[in-house]
Amino acid sequence: MNHKLLNLLTALMLVLFGAAVAFVITFTALTERYQQNLNQLSSSEIVSKSAELEQYIDRYFVGETDKTAMADAAADAIVTATGDRWSYYISAADYQSYLEQMNNAYVGIGVTISQAEEQNGYTILEVTAGSPAEEAGILVDDLLVAVDGNSVADLDVAAVRDLVRGEEGTVVNLTMVRSGKELEIPVERRTIEQIVAYGELLDGNIGYVRINNFDKNCADHTIAAIDALIAQGAESLLFDVRNNPGGYKSELVEVLDYLLPEGPLFRMEYYNGETEVDYSDEDCIDLPIAVLVNEDSYSAAEFFAAAIQEYDAGEVVGAKTCGKGYFQNTYHLSDGSAVALSSGTYYTPNNVSLADVGVTPDVEVAMNEEDYIDLYYDRLDKADDGQLHAAIELLK
Repeated sequence: MNHKLLNLLTALMLVLFGAAVAFVITFTALTERYQQNLNQLSSSEIVSKSAELEQYIDRYFVGETDKTAMADAAADAIVTATGDRWSYYISAADYQSYLEQMNNAYVGIGVTISQAEEQNGYTILEVTAGSPAEEAGILVDDLLVAVDGNSVADLDVAAVRDLVRGEEGTVVNLTMVRSGKELEIPVERRTIEQIVAYGELLDGNIGYVRINNFDKNCADHTIAAIDALIAQGAESLLFDVRNNPGGYKSELVEVLDYLLPEGPLFRMEYYNGETEVDYSDEDCIDLPIAVLVNEDSYSAAEFFAAAIQEYDAGEVVGAKTCGKGYFQNTYHLSDGSAVALSSGTYYTPNNVSLADVGVTPDVEVAMNEEDYIDLYYDRLDKADDGQLHAAIELLK
C-alpha cells in the first residue's frame, strides 16, 4: 500500500466538527493515576537548553515569533524524540477536538470535505445521515465556496473548520455551488453523535457489523447491532475492523465479554510492574464468526481480532495488522495541552504481545491501492471487495 498517497489524501480531508484527524487513536484513558510522576519528567538539561535558545531568539532574531507555536513545537519534538511512535503531544488548541474524537460526538453540521482540484472551494465528500447538513439539503459533490460570506478559496482545511465551527444552536451560512448554480444554505450547528458501529444482514443470513472505532459508545452500538441482526435471523457474524484506529480498553472488553466464553480477555502491565487483568463471564454468542482486518487495523481493533482467534471463536481474514502493543495514558499540562505517553504493555488472552508483530489472518487476502483508497473513504462497492468476499465464503 502506498502510504504516502494515503497520507496525502488524508491531509486533504476535513471532518467539519473539528476532529483531530492527525492523532492515532490508542488505548487512551484520561486519568490522573500517574499525574504526579509526570512532574518528575522535567529535565534540567532540557529546560536550560530551551531557556538558552529563547534568550538568543529574543535578543538576536530579526523576525516576529509566536511563543505558543514555539512551545508547542518544542513539546512535540521532545515527545517524538522518545522514539515511541505511539506517544504524542496534543496542543491546547487541539485538545477540545481530541476530546470530541474520543467521545464520538461534536458540535457541527455533519459533513466531510476535501479541497477541490482546480476549483476555488471544497467538495462535500460525505453528509452524515440525520445531520443538520442533510436537513438543510446539502448534497455529496456540492462545492463549498464561502462561509458566512468569507471565501474559502485561499484557506487551508483548519481555517475552513474554524469558520464552520461555532456554538451549538447558532447558524452558519454556507455558499455552495451545485451544477454551476450558486446556492445560499443556512445550517444550524448542533451536537451530533457519530454512529460507531452498524449492522447489515447479508445474503446467506450473515450478520455484517462494521466497527469504526472503539471509543465512547462503541460497546453499546456494537451489541445493539449484534442483537438486531440475530433478531433478523443472522446465522453467523462478520465483524469489519479494517482501518479501525482503536480506542478505549473498556469498550473493547465489553464487546469481547459479550461474544466470548469465560476466561481472561486482556492483561495490562504498567511501567512500574503493576498488572491488571480483565475477564469474560460464561455468557457468550454461539455463532460462527469472522473478522476482517488490514494493515491499518490498530490497537483495540487488532486485539479484538486476536482475542477471537485465540479463543477459536472465529477466523480472521484480510491483511496482517499494524502491530501495536503499548497502551497510552493522557496527562494534562498546565497550559491546557496534554501528552499521551505509552505507559505500559498489553497482552492477548494467551499472554502474547502484539508489539511489532500484529495479527496474521487465517486467510490472507491482499487489496490493491485503488480499492484500499475507496475502502478508506467508504466508497468501495461490496461487489468489488475481495477481502469481504473471502470472509463471506469462509462463513458459508
